[in-house]
Amino acid sequence: MLSSSQRMKAAAIATAASPLIAGLCATFRWKIDGAQHWDDVIASGRQPILALWHGRIFAGLHYFRRRGVVVITSQNFDGEWIARILHSFGFGTARGSTSRGATRALVQLRRDLNDGRPAAFTVDGPRGPARVAQPGAVWLAGATGHPILPFHIEADRYWTARSWDRTQIPKPFSTVALVIGEPLRVQDTEPAGLEAARVRLETELARLEQRALSMLDGR
Repeated sequence: MLSSSQRMKAAAIATAASPLIAGLCATFRWKIDGAQHWDDVIASGRQPILALWHGRIFAGLHYFRRRGVVVITSQNFDGEWIARILHSFGFGTARGSTSRGATRALVQLRRDLNDGRPAAFTVDGPRGPARVAQPGAVWLAGATGHPILPFHIEADRYWTARSWDRTQIPKPFSTVALVIGEPLRVQDTEPAGLEAARVRLETELARLEQRALSMLDGR
């Protein structure tokens, strides 16, 4: 449970950071591949379960803003200010993580999907290991019938955070490549089937990364 002073500090961080992030993202030049996959999922009557690596959140805040996407955020202090920033970009939040409140957060996401709101997972979060998909997104897709929509973002010029996920922050006026993959449906909900889907998601995210890098190289 956060104290009132922690909540005030989280609010101050979000109030200062949100316009700075929005201003920076407004300078990006975008190259986008696969945008139609989002539209196709919505047109099918389903909701996308977005899946990305933790280190590529930043530019995604701008591209997927104001779509009502619900994201899991931790229940600690960091999760509080992150949730407030997400809210400023029009995202919803389900509070929990792989270590605390995971079941409650997944139940909320299941309800949100059924109510017509997309969901999003940083599939190697919140603490890694980096580039190893955790099972949450795959389980949710299997339990609800809504497809996973993997995507990857790369910038041609960026700063790299000194964090476990090596978060990429594109520099002003950089070119940002966003690649959205085809929907991944999870029909086999037995343990072996879920593990196969998890591995398939990892493989697809690696492919999307290479595609994004090639777009920046002009290929």
